[in-house]
Amino acid sequence: MKMTIRFTALVAAFLTATTVNAQQSAPATAQVTTSTFAGNKPSADNLYMDVHHFGPGKVTAAAVAEAHAKDLATEGNFGVHFLKYWVDEKKGLVYCLSTAPDSAAIVNTHAKAHGMLPENVYLVTDGKQAKVKGNNNFYLDVHELGSVSATDVAAAHKKDLDTEKKYGVNFINYWVNEKQGVVMCLSQAPDSSAVINTHKDAHGLLPAYIGQVVQNR
Repeated sequence: MKMTIRFTALVAAFLTATTVNAQQSAPATAQVTTSTFAGNKPSADNLYMDVHHFGPGKVTAAAVAEAHAKDLATEGNFGVHFLKYWVDEKKGLVYCLSTAPDSAAIVNTHAKAHGMLPENVYLVTDGKQAKVKGNNNFYLDVHELGSVSATDVAAAHKKDLDTEKKYGVNFINYWVNEKQGVVMCLSQAPDSSAVINTHKDAHGLLPAYIGQVVQNR
């Protein structure tokens, strides 16, 4: 009986040590919001926007380009196809647009490629893509509405398009996650105020935050 107890204690101690070592050796990554994964229907046509939060001034477009190259080399292992990404260097945010069977495939691709996990993975639908015009900077603004329908977002976006010329803005596209009410709008503008004023005049729905982004080519 004493030998059995001693053996059990040794096994428990080994498992505890292994868990601690694994946590210590794991790369420092953001904690993924698991609620964004719930209810995703597996399909290679699912469109996702995943967002990495590194902190203000803690990421550069050059560093993201290197990490993205590793994602591209790894994506085939999980059935993911990365389409485009944007980097907000000032706020330390990276937005990655991709198609995938499910959100777990995206997380696994990032984990294997470079170990930097996204904090959020949103299942999204998009609007009709517009052309890039001129040399104005790119901006990505994020609305946090609680809950919203794609139909309502499309109607609001139409109002943006009807108003954008007044402020010299060119809305290129938007992505909406209905369940969590998150809407992300990509535009070109002379400055961030022009984007905010367009939204304000068009429908009054102001973004929670906005940032100038570098768009990958």
